[in-house]
Amino acid sequence: MSDSQKLFGHIDVEVLATKTLHSGFLKLEEIELRHQLYAGGWSTPMRRELLSKTQAVGVLLFDPCRDQVVLVRQFRIGALSYANSPWLLELVAGMVGPDEDAEQVAIREAMEESNCIPDHLIRICDYLNSPGTSNEKLTLYCGRVDAVSAGGIHGLAAEHEDIAVVVLDMATVVQAIAAGEINNAMTIIAIQWLQLHKPAVLQAWQ
Repeated sequence: MSDSQKLFGHIDVEVLATKTLHSGFLKLEEIELRHQLYAGGWSTPMRRELLSKTQAVGVLLFDPCRDQVVLVRQFRIGALSYANSPWLLELVAGMVGPDEDAEQVAIREAMEESNCIPDHLIRICDYLNSPGTSNEKLTLYCGRVDAVSAGGIHGLAAEHEDIAVVVLDMATVVQAIAAGEINNAMTIIAIQWLQLHKPAVLQAWQ
């Protein structure tokens, strides 16, 4: 008998084989598996390709005194075919390295990419970026900064980074989301979170 309300977990998946298809900046694996079905029993074996990535961190830099946010604009290969532009407005972000925790990355990336040092961080959420094809997990923070110090062009030349800092009023950022000018998930999630929780954030940072 089928049970559409049943909750499955890791014990309901059996990995039969794993093969690395590519290992460079990104790692692509082919995984053969089977899993339990809502209708009962096990699925037939299937193959899925998985883009294996390390955990990433994004931080929304917010100046509560000026009601401004600090974003960055940079080229993104995934947006190359996008109708507007492959240069996206985004949160400051980076990948978690060995022996680092998410908060350390948030502070490091804020300094490296925007010339801002957040003196207080609030954890927004953890989420899976694209679980249909990737295991990448993102952790988002909101960080208090003084936007006066933000600015400049940043990035590591060895990694072909060319990152411009953009400081915008909160109202302008909200309008940019509505107009489709901000079109990446982590930035939209963080801005909309701040819209919902702004009174609590301001109170916490008094």
